[in-house]
Amino acid sequence: MDNTSGNKMMEMLGWLHCPPWSMLVMAALLMGLAPFWPEPHLVEKAHMLLNGESLRPIDWFDIVWHSWPLIWIALRLATPSAAGYCPVPTPKTPERRS
Repeated sequence: MDNTSGNKMMEMLGWLHCPPWSMLVMAALLMGLAPFWPEPHLVEKAHMLLNGESLRPIDWFDIVWHSWPLIWIALRLATPSAAGYCPVPTPKTPERRS
């Protein structure tokens, strides 16, 4: 793999580094533990898998839906730190005039 293809890969993975860590952790906690009562969906689905129950398509959707922030964090940790730039432009704040 030459250097240009490596740079292209960095550009493609840069979006993983756009949201701040605090937002990803909050999303992982909220989505991973929802609903809080009576039992989080991820825990419920883990029990179903461990008990050998077959999961319906909606159950697989639930697993993906409630674990996407955890997957994002894992992908962000797996990408090189050189990909740590965000390709999405941030709005510039207007200069204050006094």
